Amino acid sequence: MSRSWPRRPRLCAGNWKMHRTAPEGAALARELVELLRARPGCEVAVCPPFTALESVAPALRGTGIWLGAQNVHWERQGPFTGEVSAPMLVSLGCRLVIVGHSEWRHGMNEDDATVARKLRAALGEGLTPIVCVGETLGEREAGRTAEVLVRQAQAAYSDLSQADSLATVVAYEPVWAIGTGKVASPEQAREAHALIRATLDRIVGAGTGERVTILYGGSVNPGNAAALFAEEEVDGALVGGASLEAASFWKIAVAASAPREQLRAGR
Repeated sequence: MSRSWPRRPRLCAGNWKMHRTAPEGAALARELVELLRARPGCEVAVCPPFTALESVAPALRGTGIWLGAQNVHWERQGPFTGEVSAPMLVSLGCRLVIVGHSEWRHGMNEDDATVARKLRAALGEGLTPIVCVGETLGEREAGRTAEVLVRQAQAAYSDLSQADSLATVVAYEPVWAIGTGKVASPEQAREAHALIRATLDRIVGAGTGERVTILYGGSVNPGNAAALFAEEEVDGALVGGASLEAASFWKIAVAASAPREQLRAGR
């Protein structure tokens, strides 16, 4: 199984969710390609809806921008109406796939075991899974953030080899910050990311956490991105609404590319 994902790169991944038809997605991709022609110092990916993948792929081909999907089924094929498998995504040119997003965990009642199966299905086809973890507002207010993050990470990475673990990306997405306009403070993001790294060290093996890319997700925009990326533990972002406008997504990618010293000086 080939592993081309570099060790702990900075990454900005745009999650378009249920937005943009196939023609609209291709147009947005072309606009983004123009803005990113002078390549930023971070990896960039976009995750359109399934219906737009085939249209977006040609616009990204040869540009260095990665194509990703928003979900995947754990089986390679079978009687699963409405589902999409990892081989199907690979055949369209996808390199990444989001698994365990809170909108699936809480909106579709997806449990930790299902997230783990999807993660492994993605790895089995050479896709880089972006594994989402995060607590709800009620869990944070009850002081259960650490408990939730450890449980979700343990379920996803238990019995996974270090090589496979290093071929993944983690996205810390506090549920209370997704689509709400609220955003975790840089300190809250730093603490959560450090906890996830320590958990990976314990579950997979020492040194794993330090080498895995961990993104922050939750109402990231050009106005707050720099403060988040100034934190040593934050390697980039999984961007929702702000990725639907090429100019705003480009600004976030530029911030993710800047040296942390420069970002800290600008606070």
